[in-house]
Order: sequence, then structure tokens, then C-alpha cells
Amino acid sequence: MRSERRRVIAATTIGTAIEWYDYFLYAAVAGLVFNQTMFGPLGPAAATIVSFLTVGLSFLFRPLGAVLAGHFADRLGRRGVLMVTLFTMGTATTLIGLLPTYDTAGWLAPAALIILRILQGTSAGGEWGSAVLLAVEHAPVDKRGLYGTGPQVGVPAGLLLSSGVLALMTVIAPGDAFVQWGWRVPFLLSIALTFLGWWIRTGVDESPVVEEMREVGTRNPVGTLFKNHTGVVLAAAVIFAANGTVGYMTTGGYIQNYVTDPAGLALSRGDILWAVTASAAVWLCTTAFAGWVSDHIGRKRTLAIGFVVQAVGVAVLFPLVDTGSIANITAALIFLTVGLGLTYGEIGAFYAELFPASVRASGASIAYAFGAILGGAFAPTIAAALREATGGTAAITAYLMAATVAGFVVTLLMRDRTGIPLGHDHEAAQAAGHFVWQERPATL
Repeated sequence: MRSERRRVIAATTIGTAIEWYDYFLYAAVAGLVFNQTMFGPLGPAAATIVSFLTVGLSFLFRPLGAVLAGHFADRLGRRGVLMVTLFTMGTATTLIGLLPTYDTAGWLAPAALIILRILQGTSAGGEWGSAVLLAVEHAPVDKRGLYGTGPQVGVPAGLLLSSGVLALMTVIAPGDAFVQWGWRVPFLLSIALTFLGWWIRTGVDESPVVEEMREVGTRNPVGTLFKNHTGVVLAAAVIFAANGTVGYMTTGGYIQNYVTDPAGLALSRGDILWAVTASAAVWLCTTAFAGWVSDHIGRKRTLAIGFVVQAVGVAVLFPLVDTGSIANITAALIFLTVGLGLTYGEIGAFYAELFPASVRASGASIAYAFGAILGGAFAPTIAAALREATGGTAAITAYLMAATVAGFVVTLLMRDRTGIPLGHDHEAAQAAGHFVWQERPATL
């Protein structure tokens, strides 16, 4: 049993890291390269905004991936869904590395880029929920937060890997060579990473909760979810959005673009990519810590503390970034990721304990997808538009702070459900008592 649990953690962590390597790679290159090679004819400011819009566009297709993946994960199992999402993401990412530029193919190039980005978004919408539930549903009750950090750690690991490879390519292909061909290499590496993820995931058993549910069956999990748990889905989405809005300042490529803009701070690509890489390492550690500590002090308390820390990080982010000192920028990003980790590591277990077994995959996947749209989808675009409209970064700080406060308030309104039984035979308790004004379930 213990060896199987280790395999589950490895499979969900490494597989998710590969998925998010692909996804974050696009976001970083959108602000560094695609605004020049794909959308350059629009002019510098418009090209940057449109390039970030393509980052956000993929989020609109996450609900499609979430609905499809949630439905089949509830009815057939988590494991098969994870194989499909892995290959979809890997194929789209590899093809992006082979695309011609606008100068070569005209508007066909950005059109193909957008189609592939939509496939990435659909895949990302289906990946997270199944990966988290596979990990949490295999976990001992007192270690759900720790096991649930597997897929969560995979996200900063994907950022660490993508930023690190891009930073390395700025050394191998400096200056114009990076824009001409250096950016393509990390995308083409995706095909090897995809087969690595497939090999790791083939040895993992299905979730024990799914094995129980196969005896009962759920005909329409998505319809049942929205009939009985719409409020829970929206609350969970807001909490995730509060984290994602802030996190996508780096994972969405905005900070990278902002500090390398020749008309602004004009720092080197390599410097900011190494700074993001360092912050991703800290994010990974604090994400793992948040999952572990939530097993001891509860998901709600960990989230509340995390949002307070995140608010401080938001307050100092742009004042430090605007100094133009790479040391200050690195410090700002590292401190910000402490708050991001503390509001992210426990989300896997938190979501798993929110929804009844029969609709859990649909609930987790759809809440995550909606949260991504509310938060990360257009955060870089909104930030770029706010700076363009105001000429400064104070409005961006206010925007990020508003999202953080919203997450904190909704967290306080939720009941801590740490340790609630996850099996099908406890569905009545799983379906009740989500908010502080509702009657507390007997199992809590």
C-alpha cells in the first residue's frame, strides 16, 4: 500500500509538472517573443496586449476540458483522463515549436498558434482535477493535505523547469538568436517529457473511491453538481481565482515582459528568467509546506494565513520591481511566492473535501476552471491595460489586492471540512454544511 501511494504521488507530481511546463512555457514566450514574431505588425503596445490575450484565451476553454474530464473521471475513472490530457498538451506544445512566424506565413501563423493554445487550455482544464483526486483519494485521512500537494507542487515545478530552460537558452542563443530559434527548443523538448509522463502514469492504480463508485454509477455528474452545489462551486472558484490573479503576474508572463520592455526597465531576458526560476523554487517549497501544515491546523486556517501573507507580497511587489534592481525584483518575487504557496498547497485536499464522491471530479475540475477564468485568464492583459491607461503600476497593485481580499473573505465564510470521509457511503455529510451559517455535518 505504501509503495502504491508513493507511485501515485510521483505520477501526479511529475505528470502535472510536465503539463504545466508546457503551459507556462507558452505564457513566458508570449511576452518575450510572440509579441514580436506573431503579432508585431500591430505595434508594440497592441502586440503585447494581444499576445497576452492569447494566454487568457486558452482559459476560456478550460471549462470545456473540465466538463469533459470531470464527467468521464466521475463515470470511468481518473487515470484514463490523465493519459488523454497529457498527450493533448504535449502534442500541442511540440507543434507550437514548429510553427512558422508572421513574416513567413502571414496571419496563418498566429491563427495556428491560437488553435494550439486552445488545445492547451482544454487539456489544462481536464488535468488538474483528476490528478488532485487521484492523489488525495489514495491518501491516509491525516495526510490528505500532504498527498494533495503532489499535483500542486507540479505547478511551480513546471514554472521552475520552463523558466530554467528558457534562461539556459538565453545563454546558448543570446540576443536575436533567442527570438529567431532559441525559444523553439524548449517547446520541442515537450515530446520527450510527454513520453516520460506516460511511462510514469501507466504504473498507477485507479482511485479507491472510483472503484466504489463503479458499483453505483453516476449518470449525469455535471447536471447533479449544478443542481445541488452551484454555490460551493462559485465559492471554491473565487478562492482559487484570488491565488491565480496574483500568480499569473509571473506564470502568465507579465512581469517578464514588463521588466524587459525596451521602453521601460529594459532588463535582460536572462536576468528576469533566472529571478523567476528562483521564485518558482521557493513557491514549490512553500506549496509543499502548506499542504503538510494544513493536515495539522486545517485547510481554512492555512488559507486565511496564506492570504494575509499574499496581501503583504502584493503590496511590496511593484514598488520593489519598479526600482529596476534585479536583486530587489528577485526578492519581491520570492516573497510573493511565499504567499502564493500558502494559498495553493492545500487547495487539492480542500477541493476534494468540498464535493460528494459522485460528483467530486466534476466539482473540482469545474471550480478550478472557473477560478482560472476569474483569476489567471486575463490578469496579464488587465495588468498591461491598467498600466497603459494610468502610466504606472499602482492600479495593478490595487487590482491584485482586491482579488486577494476577495479570497480571504470567502475563506472566512467557508467551514473547515478537514478530515471528512471521502467514500460514497458518506455522501449525505459530504453534501452538507459547506458554509459557516449552515448546520455542521455530524462527521465534522
